[in-house]
Amino acid sequence: MKNMKKVIITALLTIIFIGGSFVCAKTKNNSVEMLPAFSSEFKQQDRLWVATFQLAWNEFMNNIVKGYIMFNGGTPQNVKILNRQEFKKNMLSDDSYYTAYGRTSLALKKQIEDAIWNKFGEKSELLDNINWNDPTNAYLIYSMLLKDFKFTTRFDILGVEKFARSKQKVQYFGIDKNSSQNLYDGVNVLFYNNRFDYAVSLKSDKDEVILYRTNLNFNFEDLYNDLKIKSQKYKGSKKFVAGDKLKVPFISLKAKTSYPELCNKEILHTNKLYISQALQTADFNLNNTGVKLKSEAIMDIKVMSMPLTVKQKGRNFFFNNTFVIFMKEKNQSQPYFAMRVRDIDLYKYTGEAR
Repeated sequence: MKNMKKVIITALLTIIFIGGSFVCAKTKNNSVEMLPAFSSEFKQQDRLWVATFQLAWNEFMNNIVKGYIMFNGGTPQNVKILNRQEFKKNMLSDDSYYTAYGRTSLALKKQIEDAIWNKFGEKSELLDNINWNDPTNAYLIYSMLLKDFKFTTRFDILGVEKFARSKQKVQYFGIDKNSSQNLYDGVNVLFYNNRFDYAVSLKSDKDEVILYRTNLNFNFEDLYNDLKIKSQKYKGSKKFVAGDKLKVPFISLKAKTSYPELCNKEILHTNKLYISQALQTADFNLNNTGVKLKSEAIMDIKVMSMPLTVKQKGRNFFFNNTFVIFMKEKNQSQPYFAMRVRDIDLYKYTGEAR
């Protein structure tokens, strides 16, 4: 890949394509719910958020609308949250993301294709599905985030066991009594309050994977704030030491969604612009050697042509029940990825240990 470092690849990617046109689809029950903003409310137990849709929204706000986005007839709560710009480009390293916006045209399409190939060695899975000749086209906003990183240590592959009440067994990795003590340096303990409430950070050169074992069912912002408070208050050992154990499931997830509540509503203080498509996908893989995250996001903007509507014993850091994953760059306070895992059957791991 051109200009690729050994850093994380994260590409937010959102697309649903049916019969030659995009459609807004609702999240199905018994699936992983994708959320547009870090503090969005949720319906599903299992859910995730990636920063790319927020990055695309920021470009729309800052460079096209040039102000808060408000809808004629009432502005949904998620729009108000997105308008806060809880995540911005300066919270990511330059080599991990790409954004573009402009008048919808084949020239813009080529600009994006050339840019993501030159920067990431990647092709878009999304752009060819846009109707570039639609007479109502106005603007296109695009973002890609690519992350592909190794942990500082290669964790041991452990046994196959159950996760919570799942009937099917899953593969785990981590550290047990037979593991080399050299693996201990790959883990930071954030806190251990009891056998149901603990968190660790898995180290890489540039990014952190934070695993938080909890049954709390807050939104991601409140979960992350709760984790930070507990980490600050914890007075026990923050080193992973002999007697401690780590167990993490291999996870693989491909998800795609659209946000229908953002679509087909006139945006106030514009020349009758509306969001035709608001789309996002994520491809996430966690194993004993590291993380891959790939995703894109796109917003297709059109103009209306008609009215539209304390350690005493060895601590077991076993992530074999409901837990939350956050990922952030080491020098940043805000995560770029969050996921709550409850139903392990939704995360079938198909990759090979690297």
